[in-house]
Amino acid sequence: MNKDQSGDSLYTKAAHDPYDTRHHGAINVPVYQNSLFAFETHEQFDLAMQNVLGHHVYSRGNNPTVRNLEERLAEMEGGEDAKCFASGMAAITAAVLSIVQQGDHIVCVNHAYGPTREFLGSYLVKFGIETTFVDGTALSNWEEAIRPNTKLMYLESPTTMTFELQDLRACAQLAASKGIKTIIDNTWSTPCHLLPISLGINLVVHSITKYISGHSDCLGGVVIGSMELMTRLSNSEYMLFGGIMTPQTAALVMRGLRTLPLRMERHQRSGMLVAEHISHQPYAVHVHHPGLPMHPQHELALKQLKGFSSLFSFESLEPLEKLKAWATKLQYFKIGVSWGGFESLVNVNVVQSGDTVRHIVRLYVGLEDPQDLIRDLDDAAAVTLL
Repeated sequence: MNKDQSGDSLYTKAAHDPYDTRHHGAINVPVYQNSLFAFETHEQFDLAMQNVLGHHVYSRGNNPTVRNLEERLAEMEGGEDAKCFASGMAAITAAVLSIVQQGDHIVCVNHAYGPTREFLGSYLVKFGIETTFVDGTALSNWEEAIRPNTKLMYLESPTTMTFELQDLRACAQLAASKGIKTIIDNTWSTPCHLLPISLGINLVVHSITKYISGHSDCLGGVVIGSMELMTRLSNSEYMLFGGIMTPQTAALVMRGLRTLPLRMERHQRSGMLVAEHISHQPYAVHVHHPGLPMHPQHELALKQLKGFSSLFSFESLEPLEKLKAWATKLQYFKIGVSWGGFESLVNVNVVQSGDTVRHIVRLYVGLEDPQDLIRDLDDAAAVTLL
């Protein structure tokens, strides 16, 4: 695993806790199951109330267990500060609303996460905020969509379902030249494979529910960025919306975080093996995985990413019912939403663009032996597809 500018590798950052020495030698940070924190003198209380986020006063603002996780995630991502939320969508909506206001315009990459698209394209309309969705593979599309009132470019690289990339450095430079802020959903790559802040992106969001936690047992989100932007978000959207992460969830996430670099190595290796196998199957007409040489943006992927995760998709001309029967026949791939845990997942989707209808199967490769997964895919296909 590559080292960053501080010299510490992600393995060390994930496993080592340099922040808090108040825990009496406890290896794991205790779960501070406190709603509030008391003070010995009113003078101490008054001082703390002047900076609620800088002191432990009330757990909606600052809880020691959650704060420890935030500091570790900020360091791993290369940001100055971070705030954790109750879900990925809580983090995304808070990040967006910390940037825009009534009358502003957003440019968002097409094929972004469905709830994100709904929030930007439908929900924000009633507050007078408009969004233009663009094919993010060409910088010219971003340039053409920018208006005088554009305040935010929202990126997701690779995108949901079709796994298209954006040139993040170029997008960041374009945005900065016009006084526009940038946000990216970095859930797919994790800090192990992509550090968008180092490329000029302003805010990074993650669904902690996925790889960072890695055990399919909790929900969470995080926003990471500069101290200036994070202070603005912390004082407003974080404190006022109340979509905070609980200390119990933070403890679960820290447990998963320690093995994130190790798990991502396995996910990359297994995901590539399964994707390569699928690419040679007659039922798959196109495999969407930026790690494959056949991906139209493979060169950009090699330039921009340090590695690849194990979520990808393929298109098929097989009838929808046959594909669903194949998915149902699989033994190791469970049918379900989300991803990033230990278990492999599959779901069959119908994607319509104008008059064109595509059947897209999304596969998530978990921590099982990839050869067992490949055999499972082939056995189910022999019965239902071939």
